[in-house]
Amino acid sequence: MNAPQKTSPPLKRLSIIVVTYNAAATLQACLDSVFAQTYPNIELVIIDGNSTDGTQEILQENTSRIAFWQSESDQGIYDAMNKALQHIIGDWVYFLGADDELLPEFSAFADELADKNTIYYANVIHKGVKRAGRVSPYYMAKVGIYHQSIIYPATVFKDARYDTRYRVFADWAFNMQCFGKGFTFEYKDHIIANYSHEGLSSHAVDEVFKKERGDLILKNFGIKIWLRYRFRLLKEKLRN
Repeated sequence: MNAPQKTSPPLKRLSIIVVTYNAAATLQACLDSVFAQTYPNIELVIIDGNSTDGTQEILQENTSRIAFWQSESDQGIYDAMNKALQHIIGDWVYFLGADDELLPEFSAFADELADKNTIYYANVIHKGVKRAGRVSPYYMAKVGIYHQSIIYPATVFKDARYDTRYRVFADWAFNMQCFGKGFTFEYKDHIIANYSHEGLSSHAVDEVFKKERGDLILKNFGIKIWLRYRFRLLKEKLRN
């Protein structure tokens, strides 16, 4: 009698979220980069902010390859991302900008996801340069992690959403809060996306985040990192 063959456990489903608004110029290339991935268990969820430039037509043309999409007015990027989270069924969650593109190594990165209490991050190409490598807690507090470099376990969003008061850096604040809640951040040396530098964070100001950043650092990273952060601000002030 032949011994029963061992079967591999099914790959966990990965939900990729794209939020769009008048993104017709870049959206198809973004979608094609998702469709080209070799990781076999991806669902694509897209929330559009009622675009008027042809974005909705592109989504309609790609409907058969999109798990869910809708178009309606929203209150900005993070409101749309929160809406998208209501429609995912994946075990892991990744956010991709409509003007960004996934690279082939994204699938290799996805293959390494394992611990539902760990937030995994890799590298992106930004302005032609590989960024940003392994990140220390202080660096995370001071600079943050590229949002397009992170894959989250869906459990992160069980009782949490992006704070839409932070118009530009709600993802930065969210990562701080995840660190404060005890989630592990684990680095994998893959280059997973080509990150556009023309997005909102490149030119807009987030006054609410700027005002509350110090409190977020103290609450989530502790007194030592907060003091180091405050000392850096003091040095910059004296230098100017």
